[in-house]
Amino acid sequence: MTKVSEGHKVFGIGFHKTGTTSLKRALEQLGYRVTGPNGGRDPRIEGRALEIALDLVPQYDAFQDNPWPLLFRAMDERFPGSRFILTVRPSEDWLRSVLRHFGSGSTPMREWIYGAGSPMGNEQSYVERMEAHNDEVRRHFRDRPDDLLELRLTEG
Repeated sequence: MTKVSEGHKVFGIGFHKTGTTSLKRALEQLGYRVTGPNGGRDPRIEGRALEIALDLVPQYDAFQDNPWPLLFRAMDERFPGSRFILTVRPSEDWLRSVLRHFGSGSTPMREWIYGAGSPMGNEQSYVERMEAHNDEVRRHFRDRPDDLLELRLTEG
């Protein structure tokens, strides 16, 4: 991943519980102004996510957690020259972390992402959605490897 030029942005587009907090800390140590997650409890997040994101982009250098993974195509189109970081984690480990962290709780953000706000009882749909997202990101950037960095933080 090449250095990001002034005015270009860095978007963390891995799903939550894939190392987004670690990514945030690393970017902050490098001097980036970082935000995220954003809008997780907004009951109208599905319809407002892009508006919220576009309001935040001028104020920050880097973005992580939600809603950024769901907006990677729009951010790539609107902010050419930006870089994207896909944090990934083995599906089984990711699901254990999601279940431990979110349990049976629900949020509008997770309802939008997975079709069900609570991971409990929806484990298969959660894993399928996360894996599909990672595949979509890889396909989107397949001809532009310098624009995407894939990080497996749990593997060292």
